Amino acid sequence: MKRFLTRKELKVKRKEMIYMVIGIAVILSLYYIFTREKKPVAETPIVSVMPASQQNVQIFGEYVGRIRAQQFVEVRARVEGFLEQMLFEEGTSVKRNQVLFVINQDQYRAKADKVRAQLKKDQAQAQKAKRDLERIRPLYEQNAASQLDLDNAVAAYETAVASVGMSQADLEQAEQELGYTIVRSPISGEISERHVDLGTLVGSNGKSLLATIVKSDTILVDFSMTALDYLKSKERNVTFGQKDSTRSWQPTVTITLPDNSIYEHKGLVDFAAPQVNPKTGTFSVRAELANPDHVLLPGQFTKVKVLLDVRENATVVPQKALIIEKGGAHIFVMRKDSTVERRFIELGPEFENDVVVERGLSAGEMIVYEGFHKLAPGMKVRVQDPAKLQSEAKKEEE
Repeated sequence: MKRFLTRKELKVKRKEMIYMVIGIAVILSLYYIFTREKKPVAETPIVSVMPASQQNVQIFGEYVGRIRAQQFVEVRARVEGFLEQMLFEEGTSVKRNQVLFVINQDQYRAKADKVRAQLKKDQAQAQKAKRDLERIRPLYEQNAASQLDLDNAVAAYETAVASVGMSQADLEQAEQELGYTIVRSPISGEISERHVDLGTLVGSNGKSLLATIVKSDTILVDFSMTALDYLKSKERNVTFGQKDSTRSWQPTVTITLPDNSIYEHKGLVDFAAPQVNPKTGTFSVRAELANPDHVLLPGQFTKVKVLLDVRENATVVPQKALIIEKGGAHIFVMRKDSTVERRFIELGPEFENDVVVERGLSAGEMIVYEGFHKLAPGMKVRVQDPAKLQSEAKKEEE
């Protein structure tokens, strides 16, 4: 027989159900609180900033050059004969007019003596013709000699004088040829080894090369610059090969030695070709450098670094602060309220790890050079090291 609950028992059951529902609700609430996904709190990006600096920027161009001597002279025999003496040590320094070689002089001395004797003979005949003319002239005036006699005397004298002139010219030529048998150094410099041996017949057809002399205490460096370099130099009012006293700088040249060290002496561009080579699109440029210790050898190749321009008071930023995109280059600039803006800029020449800004930025503005990859215009940022920033800004002001 089914038993019904009493009113009291129903109240107890109802309370138990209420407590159970409340407990389940509390458990579900706690579960929701502890298991729900927390929304991330937006953090202020930390960046590194620095002021855009202003400085004098030197713009260089690098080229490949070839060194040559300031003077290179080939010593050749000017008269034909057998080489008798060599009066120098190969590979040493020689002075100007120093005797280097002696060619056999016998035939040239004999020729000079013969011409000298002929000159004396012609001079004697000229004196005799002069005396004959001096005798005939008074007789002609007294009608004691005919016009023919006077004309013959004048012709004889003039012929004798002409013979004397010819003999004097022959003697000068003979003495000159005799002097050519002594070969002297035309310049001071370093002499090469001899190209002929003693006893060799030299001077045939003027092709006998005896030695070469190089003057290399000053050297020349030849290199080529592009037509674009020329146009840019004109824009900067720079004419290579011409010194301009109105500029505070000159296009100096620095070269690199084979061991990659920098040569201690700098030079200047002293010549530039007046036209561009149509085959290569370049024009030849020459620089002159001192070489007192003969460190540089003619014929060797070297790296040439030329000072092309000095940009005074240029605005400069590090290259790592740049963002290069299809639309151009831009950087992030931090305002005074610590928000950033994207600034498009026009870039100039690069040097070392920096680049010149032509337009779009002023010196002293704070640029972001680290931590800019997640930035957006108008975003507020926090500087990584304010003390360091203040120190750099103070140095910039000084």
